[in-house]
Amino acid sequence: MIARVRAGEPEAYAQLVRAHTGIALRAAAALGAGADAEDVVQQAFVKAYCSLGRFKDGSAFKPWLLAIVANETRNTVRTAARQRTLAGREAAFVEAEPLIPESADPAMAALEIERRAALQAALEKLSEEHRLVVTYRYLLEMDESETAQALGWPRGTVKSRLNRALRKLGRLLPDFQPREGGDEHE
Repeated sequence: MIARVRAGEPEAYAQLVRAHTGIALRAAAALGAGADAEDVVQQAFVKAYCSLGRFKDGSAFKPWLLAIVANETRNTVRTAARQRTLAGREAAFVEAEPLIPESADPAMAALEIERRAALQAALEKLSEEHRLVVTYRYLLEMDESETAQALGWPRGTVKSRLNRALRKLGRLLPDFQPREGGDEHE
């Protein structure tokens, strides 16, 4: 697909944008872009397009793009005139997530919303590096190598920081259980 974009096929890049917009919006929202998430993602796609010459052939596009999204989010948050409140971040994060289906049990839906709010509040108490690694691995459902590529860290660093972050979350949220799966056993 990247080769087609480099060859001048605009529809190829449009396909990449369509395929990755959802995860890019989730990343920007989860990393604190709030109401600016769409602007951050649009800017990230522009920067990614302009930087395709530096994209390494054979690499995965998603982690590379999400690294750009993370940098754009960081820049947006740092230059914002006011600090975003936890409630604002949570609202943006919830808006970026799929809606709970109407067929869902209302009590279960309420518990899911409470659980998500508690997790977001706990994530806010982590250092930036711990928040990033948990966000990429669990909220964005990236595997270990994708997380390492997106963050520009060695896989061992991803493993150790994730381990420390999960222990801290465990202390903040005694009922916290990360989702099963991933590639921790690789």
